Amino acid sequence: MTSQRLLPALVATLACGLAHAAAPAKAPVFVGTDAPMASNAIYFVLTDRFVDGDTSNDHRDQGGAHPTWDIPVPGAPKGESANIGYLGGDFKGVLENAGYIKGMGFGAVWITPIVDNPDEAFTGGDPVSWGSKFTDRGKTGYHGYWGVNFYKLDEHLPSKNLDYRQFTAGMHRAGLKVVQDIVLNHGSPAFTMPVKQPQFGQIFDKDGKLIADEQNLPPYQLDPVRNPLHRFYHAYDDLVQLSNNDDQNPAVLDYFVGAYLQWIDQGSDAFRIDTISHMSTTFWKQFSARIRARHPGFFMYGEAFDYSPDNIGKFTWPQNGGISVLDFPLRGRMGDVFEHPDSDYAQILDRLYLTNGPYQNPYELVTFYDNHDMARLNATDNGFIDANNFLFTARGIPAIYYGSEIGFERGKAEHEGNRNYFGQARIDAAPKSPIYQHLKAIATLREKTPALQRGLMLPIRFAGQQAAFYRVYQQGKVHQIALVLLNKGDQPADFKVGQWLQSGTWQPLLGDGRPVAIGDGGALDATVGPHDVQVYLLDARVRRPDLLAELTRLQEERGHPAR
Repeated sequence: MTSQRLLPALVATLACGLAHAAAPAKAPVFVGTDAPMASNAIYFVLTDRFVDGDTSNDHRDQGGAHPTWDIPVPGAPKGESANIGYLGGDFKGVLENAGYIKGMGFGAVWITPIVDNPDEAFTGGDPVSWGSKFTDRGKTGYHGYWGVNFYKLDEHLPSKNLDYRQFTAGMHRAGLKVVQDIVLNHGSPAFTMPVKQPQFGQIFDKDGKLIADEQNLPPYQLDPVRNPLHRFYHAYDDLVQLSNNDDQNPAVLDYFVGAYLQWIDQGSDAFRIDTISHMSTTFWKQFSARIRARHPGFFMYGEAFDYSPDNIGKFTWPQNGGISVLDFPLRGRMGDVFEHPDSDYAQILDRLYLTNGPYQNPYELVTFYDNHDMARLNATDNGFIDANNFLFTARGIPAIYYGSEIGFERGKAEHEGNRNYFGQARIDAAPKSPIYQHLKAIATLREKTPALQRGLMLPIRFAGQQAAFYRVYQQGKVHQIALVLLNKGDQPADFKVGQWLQSGTWQPLLGDGRPVAIGDGGALDATVGPHDVQVYLLDARVRRPDLLAELTRLQEERGHPAR
């Protein structure tokens, strides 16, 4: 009887074992990042300097004795210009060109801060002159970084029936996410004015009530113990004459959490955080936790203007807030490589940090080669084309500063034309530029290819004028192995790639090349034209043993070793 009762159970056990034996092994997952923002290359607009879509919000008579409209920087060489006044760019100008931005292959637009700034030009500090740095006398808050009420929209940006909520809704309809630039470290210039000016050094709450005022006093004269209006600020200076918000004061945290939750509710999709390294990681952990409690997974990346990966990597760690950063260390090497035609691609390799590096996840860094706070890339047209070919195929989320699609004001720093007005005429003419044409091709390819957006990056060769690497994404029903071949030389380059090359039919994604059938142990031979790129794609799961081993290592060692 006992054996008869055991027989059905034994049969069932054997059947279950056979079923498990017959089931296919689950394919390993190879993913650099699954952050939704990684799908979207970013176009960075300094809003006031893009397009004046609505002249009725220019406020050309604003400022009285200290006017804010159209203030040329003195001392400009003949034929050159820069400006420190408002020039009219607004939400309408961005929204009316959403198709232009989307058409280049971008999925997101990063706009400069939208909060209320002072209504006069600043009279303190050192005078601005051609090529000067850290000088603010005579400058306005056209850039948005001198907030005085972080709950209030600056009057230069909206139009009738186009407030911030309506702007973000319009951008979303155009297929673009909105990255809002936010500032927490500082407000407006706060001291050294010959006579105290309205709003400067002040902060107002959502009801317009004054809650902080430096009162034109140098920071060391502030008295936060006796004067409630001084408690928002540290009693020491930080950046030029800007107020220095106290990151240890819970009221400061509460104020900014409330302000920026308001803007998320009105359509912000991500934040770029200005001067993140000027506030403590303790503060950022609290800020990010409160934002993500309401909006799980909300993407943020900070500006730590520092070329040391050890200094900026800590902001990405979970214990410090898990905030990504702009990849300044890689940017430094990109300048070295793409501004100099005879440079060696090998200079880039050690700034990728693909295994056990300083970042929580290197694939979530925002990569770039210039912006509004540094000299624009000083490269030839071919240098820009080469930089874009690398930027849109390598790891990270690429960000392009407005105008770089045509080499606008190349090599120019802030008070030398870096932030000059772009305008509709340049936008309309941009498709004629070879930089634009090549950018559109590679950015559109990235937009359509998950492996280039979020796949692991496996370098094959970075040397001389050539670079070759794989990008591999394998998860669920999507499995792509992309082979990227880059040539920044003036002559065609021949590539022969056999290392880790999986057999199958590889499809060229650019140009009119034919599919290449590769057998076991074979190599792919290709010629890439001068200053060009080719991407071959194999739509198949990874099965080659040595490639599996390398990708498994990359996956396991992708982030900071202590994460």
